[in-house]
Amino acid sequence: METEALALAGELDFSLQALFLRATFTVQIVMVMLIIASFWSWKIIVTKLIAYRGRRKEAASFDEAFWSGTPLDELFDQMGATPKGPSRKIFAAGMIEWRRSHKDDGALIAGAQARIDRSMDVAIAKEAEQLNGGLSVLATVGATAPFIGLFGTVWGIKHAFEQIAISQSTNLAVVAPGIAEALLATALGLLAAIPAVVFYNKLSADSDRIVGSYESFADEFATILSRQLDS
Repeated sequence: METEALALAGELDFSLQALFLRATFTVQIVMVMLIIASFWSWKIIVTKLIAYRGRRKEAASFDEAFWSGTPLDELFDQMGATPKGPSRKIFAAGMIEWRRSHKDDGALIAGAQARIDRSMDVAIAKEAEQLNGGLSVLATVGATAPFIGLFGTVWGIKHAFEQIAISQSTNLAVVAPGIAEALLATALGLLAAIPAVVFYNKLSADSDRIVGSYESFADEFATILSRQLDS
């Protein structure tokens, strides 16, 4: 009897496709949700890695131009009021407010330093929002995917016990398929959650470093303008 059960179990197809097709409709929905979440997470991860690399290159290029000794007014005229690139946008925001703070006779309007700082802070906040866009999705997937997978597992095991009760048999051929289908949901949950958590932490740290470099530049730029204001 045991030999027959083992032989029957050996004839079953335990491929991923077969496990998915044999699963209950509820477990299939759970698996589809987890697969979509995994692909969505990887799309965000790849997009952010490329974007962050571009931001670092742009910042390095602008720093070279900014510290090249070119007068700030001349550098601003070369870039224009609406340049491309976050570092250039922050610089442009400060320079626009700097020029607006001058009266027709060349005198400065009171409170120029505070307005320049606020203008650059707003530009930095906009860039930070773009940098962090999508990271909340990774955090959500990382936090919820294991539990969604666990729900699918619990539901699948429940179905497996129901099949045992109906067939009134606990042989391997009856138990194995249901348990395998149930565990597949947990595996998909972990497959979605682990990369999401790892890259959420990495991308959050990268975003903080990039925003920190913008804030450092804004402070340095504000110091340069402050010297001109005092003189």
